[in-house]
Order: sequence, then structure tokens, then C-alpha cells
Amino acid sequence: MKDTTLIQLVNDIKSGKTKAVDAVKYYINNIKEKSYLNAVVEVFDDAIQKAEEIDKKVKNKEPLGRLAGAPIIIKDNMLYKGKKCTCASYFLKDFISPYTATVVDRIIKEDGIILGRANMDEFAMGGSNEKSYYGPCKNAHDSTRVAGGSSGGSACAVAADLCVASLGTDTGGSVRQPSSYNGVFGMKPTYGKNSRYGIVAFASSLDQVGPITKTTMDNALLLSVIAGADEHDDTSLRAPVDNYLSQIKGNINNLKVGYCKQIIEKIKGTPYFSKYKKVLDFLKSQGAHLVEISIENIELALPCYYILAPAEATSNLGRFDGIKYSTRNKDAKNIGQIYNFSRTDGFGKEVKRRIMLGNFVLSSGYFDAYYNKAKALQQNIRESFKTAFSKCDVILFPTTSDVAFIIGSMNKNPIEMYLIDLFTVPANIAGIPAFSLPFDKGENNLPLGLQILANDNNEGIIYNLADFIEKNYKESK
Repeated sequence: MKDTTLIQLVNDIKSGKTKAVDAVKYYINNIKEKSYLNAVVEVFDDAIQKAEEIDKKVKNKEPLGRLAGAPIIIKDNMLYKGKKCTCASYFLKDFISPYTATVVDRIIKEDGIILGRANMDEFAMGGSNEKSYYGPCKNAHDSTRVAGGSSGGSACAVAADLCVASLGTDTGGSVRQPSSYNGVFGMKPTYGKNSRYGIVAFASSLDQVGPITKTTMDNALLLSVIAGADEHDDTSLRAPVDNYLSQIKGNINNLKVGYCKQIIEKIKGTPYFSKYKKVLDFLKSQGAHLVEISIENIELALPCYYILAPAEATSNLGRFDGIKYSTRNKDAKNIGQIYNFSRTDGFGKEVKRRIMLGNFVLSSGYFDAYYNKAKALQQNIRESFKTAFSKCDVILFPTTSDVAFIIGSMNKNPIEMYLIDLFTVPANIAGIPAFSLPFDKGENNLPLGLQILANDNNEGIIYNLADFIEKNYKESK
């Protein structure tokens, strides 16, 4: 069962070759043996019981769902009725979910098993998974290095074989960046592709749930399951859900692959550049057409993000006041002290930093100077991508320009940490799908990710190219 893929495990369980109970026990044992990674903060106590129910359905030859018996871990900001959901924050350390998130419910309806919840940066605010109430999650390949964030636990769990697949959320790269650092496959879908109902909000106009898997095809299957309209989320797209597996064709003849001149300028002179150029040359040799494109103002996507995301976070976190949803300071004697003391105790430094930044850009006298300008810039960047996609089918970006960094090495410089999001944030600002896949190795033989972006609702064309690279490309030597 070691390192089995999602599709293979489901097929083995359906055929009776493998029991769902044995699969769950295998992953639980791995979680215990690799507890030093701190990737999984809780294994749900009913996981084995759920597996027994699947095995009973197999024995009785009852109809089985597309994820039959697959143990899947969810990020700790996704509600699962009756289970804890803490967002890796002291503020929510005792919070029990009153209902189940739509994406989680869709996994359960396809007979998937929710194995447990993954570590993350507090309230999904961070790029390293060091900002967690539970302590840092470590990289699956080198425990001295970060797992990435904010979905570090979800990515590490897949890479370390603690589950067969996982879910994360991506607001500025939080699925793709840790996927790159851990050498797994992570998708940020088109905005609205997946329901956000039951996901604790960070920045509502940017957040999207994304699958993290061991292969491209596994990712395509899981997205096909969780995607689709939801009456509980008005931002979810009403378009029919594609069968993404059927869009993986096995060839890339005449595919127009864009490379952005502004991005090339950022990575020229880095070790990543030669690896990036090699994969472009490979795609050209396989029948793809390379197209140079320009994306106006893409270098401003990062500052745009760090205005919009904190502004929305400030609003979303206003509900955490020590009264209804969160832990209350016992020394508070009046309503003002309840708010003040509880938030002072409850939120970590990074969350407080972003709340203060958000309040600043929304404050009187600065709203037009910052927030309104950022919204206008967001639309400009989105239109720039539309123009680029009139010339090409996909665009290749780095996911990150380097491998995972040493734990603690960036804690004194939050600005340097924010710059890590340079290549992932544009897709969130534009609302377009973006996928990270491992394609090469960097320092100390650690994984590097390649990012594929496409126009709205073109996840299928991304999966086709990613699968082709995964199966045919040989990394640099």
C-alpha cells in the first residue's frame, strides 16, 4: 500500500483486493510513526468505523462512490459536523463544527473517508506553516525545513504518505506553494469552482479550496468530486462540472504555451531559470508552440494582494470577539475588555499584523488611496491575463523560485516572507486556475514546482499538460 495513488487505492478497495479498514489503519500508523512532522493535528475517532461501513458495502456488492474507502485529510479550517475545527488558533481551540462544509460532504457522499485534520498557519495567514497554535509543520523531505503555507499540513501529509489525498485552501498560493516545497500536486481552481460554504473565511474574494494529491490524475478525480454549484454559496459557479479525467489526452500537439517576459526577468540569473528553460524546450520538442506574452502590471499583483487580503480578513475576523465563536479572556470585566483582552490573547502575531494592515487600508482617508485603487488594479490584471490567453492556451510560471527554506530563517523579516508569494498571488488576483506539479530538484535534492495557469474554467487543459509533463519529462541532471 506504500505510496499508492488515489485512483489505484479506490480500484483496489472496490475489487476487494484491499480493505478500507486496512488502508485507514495503514495511514493512522504512518501518522503515528511520523508524528515529528506535526502535519496531522487530529485523527478522527470514527475513521475506522467509516471504513468498516465501506467494506460492508463492498462485501454486499452495493453501489460505491468514486472515492470508495479513500482516506482523505482536510485542512483545519474546514467544518466537519461534530468535529473540532480550530484554524490552528488558540482562539478556536475548543470549537466544534455545527455542520459540514460542502466540499467535505461531497467527499463523504462519494464514500471517501475523512481521516483527520491537517496543521496550517493560523487562520490561513502565512507562507510557511510556522504560525500555528500546534507548532510548525515540517517538510516531508527534510524536517529542518518548512512545509510551506498555509496548507503545509495538507501537502506534507500527502508527500509523507499519511493519507492518499488532502484538501487545502488557496488565497495567495496556500495550496500551490506547499505542494511545490513537498513535491506533490496542488490545484487552485477557478474562483467559484468550489463552494466556500463551511470554510472559515480569510479573504472571501480570493479563497478557493483545492485538492492536493500524489499524481495529476488523482487531482483531476478529486476536483471532479468536490467542484460544482452550491445553493449555500452564491459565489459558486453555476456551470456544469467537467469530468477532468476525460480531458487528459496524452499529447500536447499544437498546444500554445506562453512564457511571460516579466516573469523571465525575475528568474534570470537564478538556478531555477535553466530548469524552467529546459522544460520549455522539451515542450517545444513534443509539438507545443512557445509564445512570449506580456502581462501588464503583474509585478503589482503582490502589493495588490496585500491590500485586498488583509482588508477582507479584517472584516471576516470581526466575528471572533470572545463572545460567540471564540475563547474568552477570564479577566475581562466589561464588553470592551472582552473584545480587547480576548483578541489580544487569541490571535497570533501574524494575524494581528494583517488585521492592523486591513484596518489601515479601510480607514477614513485611506480607503480611496489604497483599497479602491487595489480593486481597480485587480481588474486591470485580470484583463491583462485575458489578453494573454487570447494568444496562448496556458502560461508557465515558477511556483516558487527555490526549495523550502530552513525553519525559523525568515521569522525576523515578514516582508521577505511575503515576497515568497510573488509567483502564486497573480492567479488569485485574476481568479484563474493554477496548478503546481513537481518537475525538478534544487538544493539538497529537494523538490521544485512548476506552475501551469489557464483561463477561467480551463482546468482540463491544465491537467492534460501536467499529466504529460509528469509522465514524459526527465528532470535536469
